[in-house]
Amino acid sequence: MAAADDLAFDPWDPAFLADPYPAYADLRARGRVRYYEPTRQWLVPHHADVSALLRDRRLGRAYRHRFTHEEFGRTAPPAEHEPFHVLNDHGMLDLEPPDHTRIRRLVSKAFTPRTVERLRPYVHGLAGELVDALVEAGGGDLLTDVAEPLPVAVIAEMLGIPESDRAPLRPWSADICGMYELNPSEEVADRAVRASVEFSDYLRELIAERRKEPGDDLISGLIAAHDEGDRLTEQEMISTCVLLLNAGHEATVNATVNGWWALFRNPDQLAALRADHSLVPSAVEELMRYDTPLQLFERWVLDDIEVDGTVIPRGAEIAMLFGAANHDPEVFADPGRLDLARPENPHISFSAGIHYCIGAPLARIELAASMRALLEKAPTLDLAAEPKRKPNFVIRGLEGLSVGV
Repeated sequence: MAAADDLAFDPWDPAFLADPYPAYADLRARGRVRYYEPTRQWLVPHHADVSALLRDRRLGRAYRHRFTHEEFGRTAPPAEHEPFHVLNDHGMLDLEPPDHTRIRRLVSKAFTPRTVERLRPYVHGLAGELVDALVEAGGGDLLTDVAEPLPVAVIAEMLGIPESDRAPLRPWSADICGMYELNPSEEVADRAVRASVEFSDYLRELIAERRKEPGDDLISGLIAAHDEGDRLTEQEMISTCVLLLNAGHEATVNATVNGWWALFRNPDQLAALRADHSLVPSAVEELMRYDTPLQLFERWVLDDIEVDGTVIPRGAEIAMLFGAANHDPEVFADPGRLDLARPENPHISFSAGIHYCIGAPLARIELAASMRALLEKAPTLDLAAEPKRKPNFVIRGLEGLSVGV
């Protein structure tokens, strides 16, 4: 699909997908907001605007709490896509208050600082085991050997999904997340619908088991909260579990491989990190900024808004470009340079406002744990083959990252 007029921004162009950041610079130079016909969205590339709009209650992740499809000037999704939308639309990421507030309050009990801190030994132990296995094998695919299994296991452990049932979790998640790309194809939609049905059926059975035999896990906790009066429908429970699994590992997986690929391309920064492991916390933040795992986040315009003199009407869709905002020179000095010791780093990779990532503290622990384990146990880790980037725009990652030790 061709880009609109003369824009360098073209999310279907392999050259753009390989490195979108020059196109973002071009887009920022052209103004604060621009309509993009191929996706019928208003693109917002500046950090200040993205940060403000994420907190603006005139925008919403959903609109059905206020309008019908017809009132909002939108067409209902095809009936055959309904299983995906039922699953997606009952998760708190796509709900607005009061439903969002009610569900987030319940889920947040599992993500208190104390609860997350209790997971630290488990996360560090598992990261060490995964890296030990990578070293023993003489290298491998950092994506499948370390980046994926760590966060998937952590969130599955939190939810109470038995180890024997975890193999389909990542494929289900990948298929469902395909629908978050721009203008997904029917083939992508079919896979998302199938995964939505299979994942929902599995969780329905697991919830029934936990009702009979509660455990010390999040699903049991949500059931108990419901029984104590904090109402949560079964569909909300299923959608919440899927959201936590998807959001709880997608960004972490891609941040890990994007980050190490960036380090291999910036050997001076990798050398500095190897020489000083105390850089790990700031390195995690900088790598999240430098090659942002979630490039775009969408909002519906519930009431007319104005950006730099341009009125964006109710019913429009805004695409907030996290990757562009994280490279805004108004906020980040020399944004195209990887600087693991960057002192000020207000990146928005975890979003902002009421939909700020509830799992951000856990994601930071996971990213730091895998990085420390690789630095300590695989001090000569290097690239074994040029990686291939996934043909996705919204969720930015690699097909794999082959490494030697």
